[in-house]
Amino acid sequence: MIAYIILTLLFLTFLWIVSQYNHLIRLKSLVNEAFSGIDVQCKRRSDLIPNLVAIVKQYGIHEKEVLENVKKMRSVALAATDVDQRSKAEAGITGVLKTLFAVAENYPNLKANENFLLLQKDLVLIEEELNLARRYYNGAARNYNINIGVFPTNIIASLLHFAAVSYIEFASESERQAPKITF
Repeated sequence: MIAYIILTLLFLTFLWIVSQYNHLIRLKSLVNEAFSGIDVQCKRRSDLIPNLVAIVKQYGIHEKEVLENVKKMRSVALAATDVDQRSKAEAGITGVLKTLFAVAENYPNLKANENFLLLQKDLVLIEEELNLARRYYNGAARNYNINIGVFPTNIIASLLHFAAVSYIEFASESERQAPKITF
């Protein structure tokens, strides 16, 4: 009789461990999916950058340093592979886009260009989608981090090497601001 009770307890413990493991895997998959969503929006934004640079060049704006910084930050963003690299790269892109649009303010013909206006509109939509993707990622990361930190799941998480994930954060207040895009 005692052997059956012990076997039942061991079986229930095994089921609980499997259940917790599967739950952590689901949460980790949601974090990966959320990061993928950010990656897609960042790629869409990066795809717009060469078009913006081309239009700016057509109007004779030869702010070489600004254009080079835009190209450089785009390359850095495309090469980012994890959350921390992506956060830094996206902050850099936001900064150079602010500079690019500030330079564009000095050129009324450029500001009136239909293609430039369309790219600005697309960029606004992508920025909104990117902010939603960041929120979704941070929510998924929060849920995952909470689950690997609470007792008794933290025992399973540490035994199976589940590690906390980073949040998408910005280092300074200026990085928190989306590029100002005027029509």
